[in-house]
Parts: sequence; C-alpha cells; structure tokens
Amino acid sequence: MSRSTRTILLFAAIALLAPLGTTLLAHHGWGEYDSRKPLTLTGTIKQSGYENPHSFVDLDADGKTWHAVLAPPSRMQARGVLREQIQQGAVVTVMGFPHKTRTTEMKAEQIKIGDKTTNIR
Repeated sequence: MSRSTRTILLFAAIALLAPLGTTLLAHHGWGEYDSRKPLTLTGTIKQSGYENPHSFVDLDADGKTWHAVLAPPSRMQARGVLREQIQQGAVVTVMGFPHKTRTTEMKAEQIKIGDKTTNIR
C-alpha cells in the first residue's frame, strides 16, 4: 500500500470517528441523580429539545419549571416517542429520579403521552 493511500485511509478513518468522539465526551454518568427517590411529574411542556446527547422537556409542574432529561433522539424515535409529541403546550407525565443538587432537574426513565407510557431508558 502506498504512502498516499495510507494517508487517505487515515484521514477517512478520522473523519468517520470524529463525531463518535464528541458524543462520548459529551455524555455523562447518571450518578448525579438519586435513584432512591422515584419522582412522577405531570405538567405542560414549556420548551423541548429533540437533540443529542439527550432530548429534554422543560415541564411546568407543581408550580415549578422542571428540566427533565430524556433519552437521545435515536432511542426516543426507536421507542415511538416523536419530536412532534413533545412540543410546547403538550401535557405529559415523566417518571424518573431527581438530581441530587439541582432541585428542579430530573432524569426521566418513562414518559407518558396521552394514554401511552414508554420506557425510554
């Protein structure tokens, strides 16, 4: 194999792996959430994001705005939770665990939209 061919292959490999590296660096562990304190919130979505590394909804519930961290878009879509279902104004129920220090953040394990409950983890 010639040197120029090896160089081209090296750059192609870097280009293919670069997005994976940034996703891995952006991901975090779930140790920041208290799995001993299950939490269920029902409310109206004020804002949402269907984006990597995790989708989210900001939910008006219990007189507060809660930030619920959801699954990545690919998993949400694979489980049947589409972007259109988590738009502003929709009423949803999220079940999961509260953040240990951020008093209005949670990691959602399930989301209920209408009469359908979906496990997203």
